[in-house]
Amino acid sequence: MLRSLMQVYVRGSAEAVRLYQKAFDAALVCEYKNDDGSYMHAELDVFGQILALSESREEKNISGNTMQFCLHFGEANKELVEKAFQVLEQNAQILISLGPCSYSPCMVCFIDKFGVNWCLFA
Repeated sequence: MLRSLMQVYVRGSAEAVRLYQKAFDAALVCEYKNDDGSYMHAELDVFGQILALSESREEKNISGNTMQFCLHFGEANKELVEKAFQVLEQNAQILISLGPCSYSPCMVCFIDKFGVNWCLFA
């Protein structure tokens, strides 16, 4: 296997790429745009992990298996969790509020405005 990556399909991929770049200080390492400026495929380097994004062309959300992107930053990096959540919390559905839990000094779970389910913890 050459590599693995996380892939997400969202409506508003151009905005999502910009927001995720800001939230995770991510570098845009690959991009292929559609004629309308949305992304056919984009790859962000999120602390050494690849988050790939593409524009969703689905008319409605597909229900079925629930997936969540879990990013574990380590206890010394609580500020990375707090920064990412601060950027992504607008119009998000908060599943578990930001705070300590039994396995982390700082954890939060939410579904962002693009419908992506996240669990971020230090």
